[in-house]
Amino acid sequence: MTKSPRAWQRMLSGRRLDLLDPTPMDVEIEDIAHGLCFVARWNGQTMGEYPYSVAEHSLLVERLYSQLCAKPLVKWQLAALLHDAPEYVIGDMISPVKSAVGPGYADLDDRLTAAIHIRFGLPAAVPSTIKREIKKADKISAWLEATQIVGFARTEADKFFGKPPAGVDLPDVLIPRPPMEVKAEFIARFDVLSEAL
Repeated sequence: MTKSPRAWQRMLSGRRLDLLDPTPMDVEIEDIAHGLCFVARWNGQTMGEYPYSVAEHSLLVERLYSQLCAKPLVKWQLAALLHDAPEYVIGDMISPVKSAVGPGYADLDDRLTAAIHIRFGLPAAVPSTIKREIKKADKISAWLEATQIVGFARTEADKFFGKPPAGVDLPDVLIPRPPMEVKAEFIARFDVLSEAL
């Protein structure tokens, strides 16, 4: 009888999250925030003293999503904040790598997303209309990151991510910050949204 490979990871909270069969009970916001503030976007190929983290990106996406929607529901703002939450354990892969890895990555991401959403009172799967709106905010964030801290020319960023729509209040400058500062802001924003649900 062969032994199954270990598929769980121990979190700082003490939880053991099974990556292949995650349960909502093993998900803690502190673990998510801690992991995301240390996961670098763009494979770490960003300018600045610190990597631009997935936690910082998530805060920006939620802010942009909230601007794009006339009257956003709090639960969808929370979904926007948590849109990349599985990356706290599976890391951030640039799109070309995700394509090369194949559908296994997407399946893993979907299972983790469902557990995270259920844990925090969201539906396991976000409706496709909301998912599209969050994706719009995600692409605007990617455009900003690409042009401000990754080194893309605007024309190149327009081609890959689409030009940001007029009327959206875009940050003038993105400056990657210390991980613990971003973690604290991520948890604070989560607390505001989850208390308003």
